[in-house]
Amino acid sequence: MMDDDAPLPVPGATAPLRVYGPAGRIELLLSAPREPATRPGFAVVCHPHPLFGGAMSNKVVYTLAACATQAGLYALRFNFRGVGYSEGVHDRGRGETEDVLFLVNWMRQRLPQAPLLLAGFSFGAFVSVKAAAAAKPAVQVSVAPPFEKYVDEPVPPRPDCPWLVLHGTADDVVDYAQTRRVLQTFSPPPELVTVEGAGHFFHGRLDVIRDAAVPFIAEHWPRPD
Repeated sequence: MMDDDAPLPVPGATAPLRVYGPAGRIELLLSAPREPATRPGFAVVCHPHPLFGGAMSNKVVYTLAACATQAGLYALRFNFRGVGYSEGVHDRGRGETEDVLFLVNWMRQRLPQAPLLLAGFSFGAFVSVKAAAAAKPAVQVSVAPPFEKYVDEPVPPRPDCPWLVLHGTADDVVDYAQTRRVLQTFSPPPELVTVEGAGHFFHGRLDVIRDAAVPFIAEHWPRPD
């Protein structure tokens, strides 16, 4: 059974859904805020590399989605093609970008004119930054984005919106120094939160993500017209 026309979940609830995307079925979780933001909107959150165990159940992805609902937004996290019940095969970031754009449009059909928060962790951070040129988010949040590992594509253009990046100095998967060097080439560079001693998966440090992301979203979220 597919849920392409499913209604939005009730406040505070999370709905497991399956919809048809570019490569077939996409498995997703859609969470509703208990209280909507003054200007209602939604987040799409992207998970780490599918070939290394990445899935929407990842705790950093869950934390980013929770930050979105705490800020009063609907939060959609999903499994990239080939993960869980999502159909298709891994496409090295190309088809995954299509998945993101499809889901952004799917949500915009339900929330017309609603601003978008694009977020992602690791490989998902790269994909979400790549998708930003077409998705046009109001706010971007990236955790440990790789620009030279796991991807064989050029560095995407800078998202045209306020952009927060978090990265741990003890990351043994995505090199902090490489990420920082690439971020400094953007004009203007994103706001970088350097988390001293944090590894790639932010074990015991998830509160840092929440404490940085929630106020950043609140500060930069578009005001009502």
